[in-house]
Amino acid sequence: MKPPRQNRNGLNRRDFLKTSTALAGTMLLSPWAWGETSTATGPTVTRTAADQVTLGKTGIKLSRLGFGTGSDNGHIQTAEGKDAFTNLIHYAYDHGITYIDTSESYRTFGIIADAIKGLPREKLFIQSKMDGRPEDVLGVIDHHRKTLNTDYIDSLLVHCMTRGTWTDEWKRVMDAFDQAQERKWIRAKGVSCHSLPALRAATALDWNEVHLVRVNPQGSYIDSEAGSWGNHRNDIAPVMKEIKTMHEKGRGVIGMKICGNGTFTDPADREKSIRFAMACRDIDAVVIGFKNRVEIDEAIERINRALKEV
Repeated sequence: MKPPRQNRNGLNRRDFLKTSTALAGTMLLSPWAWGETSTATGPTVTRTAADQVTLGKTGIKLSRLGFGTGSDNGHIQTAEGKDAFTNLIHYAYDHGITYIDTSESYRTFGIIADAIKGLPREKLFIQSKMDGRPEDVLGVIDHHRKTLNTDYIDSLLVHCMTRGTWTDEWKRVMDAFDQAQERKWIRAKGVSCHSLPALRAATALDWNEVHLVRVNPQGSYIDSEAGSWGNHRNDIAPVMKEIKTMHEKGRGVIGMKICGNGTFTDPADREKSIRFAMACRDIDAVVIGFKNRVEIDEAIERINRALKEV
C-alpha cells in the first residue's frame, strides 16, 4: 500500500482536510475572520480605503477615502456630462466610497441629488460647505438640504477661511449652524481653512467638530502664513502640529489636496503623498477629486498598499 500523499507542508490528505475544516469553522466563529492576519498578541485588522472610520468624537461613520466633486470648482467632474458623473459616483460607491464632498460653489452641487439617486442615504456621508456670510444662514442651510434632496447634511463647513480673526467675524454664521444642528438639519459642523492663521484659530475654537485640512508632504497648495493659494512649496510641519492638536481634542480630521490640487502628475508624488497621509493616525479620512474610474482604482490600490505597510 502506498503511503498517504503529503502536501508541501508535510501533511497527508486526511490531516490536511481536518486542518482545513477546523480553520473554516474558526473563521465562521471569529468576528475577525475576514481581512485580517493573526499575530502573537491577537488578530490584526487589515485597513483599507473602503473602511468605515469614525470622524473624531462625532460618532459619524464615513469611508476612509472620499470622492471630491470640486476639482477646478467641479468643472473637471462635469466636463463629461451629468450621466458620466452619476456613473462615476455609483462606481465609487460600488467600491466602498460612501463619502461625497461638495460645496454650494461647485458646479457639481446641483447634480449631486440625481447622482446619488438609488443609493441608500443612511450609508452615505455627505459633506458640504457654505461660502460667504449670507443674511439668512438658516435659509441657505435649508437650500443645501433641498438641493441635495436630503433631510440632513452629515457635515457642513464654513468654507475657505483665510484670516486668523474669522472666529469673530463668522460668529453669527456659527450661531445659525448651532440652530441647524438642534433642528437636525446637520449632524456635525466645522471649517475648511486656507492659511495657517485661520488654521490655528480653528484649532483653538471649541465650536469646531470637523476640520478639512490641506495635507501633502511636498507642501503643495497647503496652508502658509501668507495664505497663498498657488502651487508653492510650503512647510508641512506647522500644519501637522495643528492636526495633532485637533485630533487630541477629539475633532474629526479630513485631509484634502492629497494630490496637490491635481498637480501631482508624477505617480511617485501621488504615492509619496498617500503614504504620508495613511501613516498619520491623526487623520481620519482623506478626500481626492476624481474624474474617471482609473483614478479611483489607483487611489484605492495605493491606499490599500500603504495601509498594509504602515
